[in-house]
Amino acid sequence: MHVHHVLKKNKFFTNFFSLKRKLYDGETVFRFSMAIGFALLSISPLHENEVYETLNKEIPEIVEVHPLFGEYDILVKIKCTDIDQIGEVVINKIRSMKGVMDTKTLIGTKSLSG
Repeated sequence: MHVHHVLKKNKFFTNFFSLKRKLYDGETVFRFSMAIGFALLSISPLHENEVYETLNKEIPEIVEVHPLFGEYDILVKIKCTDIDQIGEVVINKIRSMKGVMDTKTLIGTKSLSG
């Protein structure tokens, strides 16, 4: 059985990690990477606490939630298997919440890390 078939059968594994394969001295080495995104949220008045609590407790892809002062009310850090899944989390889970008026999504990169 090939590695691909084993990984395909293990849904937990394939759902949480995107698999990258790299050849090194004739051996196949696997590296796991996650897509990181940030979303800045504007919340309607009187809904800040409710949205903050929901983001902290009900969306597993959100790994950090920070209240802000300024143009935006909340900053969230999102960790997913790929960029498309970050978009799905923002559109289907965050924007659909009562009290969320606007979002700005940023995608993290490792291009400066060498």
